[in-house]
Parts: sequence; C-alpha cells; structure tokens
Amino acid sequence: MGRISGIQGSPVSASLQLLELSEKDFLCFSRLVYEQAGINLHQGKKELLRARLAKRIRELGFESFSQYYEHLVSDGSGEEILHMLDCIATNLTRFFREEAHFQFLAETVYPEFQEALKKGSQAPFFRVWSAACSTGEEPYSIAMHVSSYLGWDYQVLATDISTKALGKAQKGVYPLSRLSEVPSWMFRSFFLKGHGPREGYVRLKPEIRSRVSFQRHNLMDPPPFQEKMDVVFCRNVLIYFDRATQKKVVESISRVLKPGGYLLVGHAESLNGAVPQLRYVRPAVYRKP
Repeated sequence: MGRISGIQGSPVSASLQLLELSEKDFLCFSRLVYEQAGINLHQGKKELLRARLAKRIRELGFESFSQYYEHLVSDGSGEEILHMLDCIATNLTRFFREEAHFQFLAETVYPEFQEALKKGSQAPFFRVWSAACSTGEEPYSIAMHVSSYLGWDYQVLATDISTKALGKAQKGVYPLSRLSEVPSWMFRSFFLKGHGPREGYVRLKPEIRSRVSFQRHNLMDPPPFQEKMDVVFCRNVLIYFDRATQKKVVESISRVLKPGGYLLVGHAESLNGAVPQLRYVRPAVYRKP
C-alpha cells in the first residue's frame, strides 16, 4: 500500500524519486508517527517512509516533506493524520495465518469454554477481539473457525488504525487467489463466488460478515468497548513498538480479557515477562489468571 508504481523513467515515477526526505524531516515524521500511533520508525525505515508518503505529498500539491509536515501539525481536524497513517500502515495478512493459533483454539480454548458452560461459570457467548485486523482476513478467519467448531453464540470485534484497510475489510470481498489457505469445506460453506465483472472474486456470506464488527482504533488508546474478551488476537504488530509501548498496549489488552482469557501474539513476538498480569502458556500464547 502506498508504494511507488509505474514504468521506470516515467514523469510520475521520476517526480516522486526527486522528492527527498532530509534527516531533519525524517526525525520530525518519525516523532509524529510515534506520538500518534506508537510505531517506532528507526533509521532503516527512512526510505520506506519516503516512498509511502511521496505520492500523497504530490496529490496534495506540496513541494517538500517539510511543507507536508507543517500541514499535518496545523490541521485541526486531524483528518490528514489519518491519511498519513493509512499510507505508512503495513497490511500484510492472509486467511488462517499462523495456523497453530487456530489449532490451539480447537484443542484447548473451545473445550475449556464448553466445560465452563457445563459448570455454569461461563455465559453462552464467546467474544474475540482481533486487534490490528488489517483488511479483515484475520477476523473473518476467526469467525469461520468459531462457527465451525463452537456451537454457541459469538461476536468478533475487529479494529485497526487504518481507515483504508477497514474499508476493504467491511466489504468482505477478496480475490480468489487469496484463499489458498482456506480449507475447501470452509470455502464451500462461507463464501460466495463472483460472476460476470466480479469473476475471480469471492465474498463472505452474510452470516459470517454479520458476526464481525469493524471499528477504527489506535492501540495507544483504551479499547473502544466495555465487553470482556475470551480471546484477543494481537499478532505481528507489537514488533513495530518499542518496549515501553509494547508494555502499555499489552496492559491495556489484559484489562479487557476475562479471567482465564487468552492473548495470542505473533510467533516472532515475545512479552518476556513485561506484563505480570499475563502468564506464559506456550510460544505466542499468554493467559490472564
């Protein structure tokens, strides 16, 4: 998203390439992004930032990064800040990414939930929060999985900082090529194939889309709901935060987990005991006592 495209040497690509990001401007933008979203843009991200913001700067008619920065900080509406965050957000995701988490749901979480129901210590409603849900593949994967394995009422709350990604997610429409990791029986049960101009695309059936509610949310802010969660997916996003921000985000998540609820993080991520409210269960899985 936001990458430079076009034929090499074309006027558009050449124009974008000429827009240079000075060290001073990079520090200003990296500080602003950190303040707004908690994302730590180290020096190795300088070229990535330049490439992703250059097109937006040209669209608005500015001639430099410094002009665009002044516009950002003087925009009282905050709308352009959202556009900027959309440009720099990384929306790498896919259906049933990191399959081990879904196996953990089926083998551990669902049986525990059903046992608690039998004992009367659990209401018959299963809630999951997909934090940093990107373009929707993760929350829809969760909804399909819960529908298939757990015969109780449920809701998936899905949030992301990118309004552009959320717009795509709410449509529930994806290229057929993106469904390679969806089991064939789930594909038959939960997707509608497009025809005519929509050939090659699929859409989630209404009974799945209705189970997922999308909302913009910055993980630096308190969760935008009061309900307690049985499971929170917050995967492959903590790696963009420094340790202090990671601690703040995970502490916020822990407050909305039910006792016995689980936090699932990316398999390349580790809390390293930073949040005593959660105990380690297995790689990328933590639990609130």
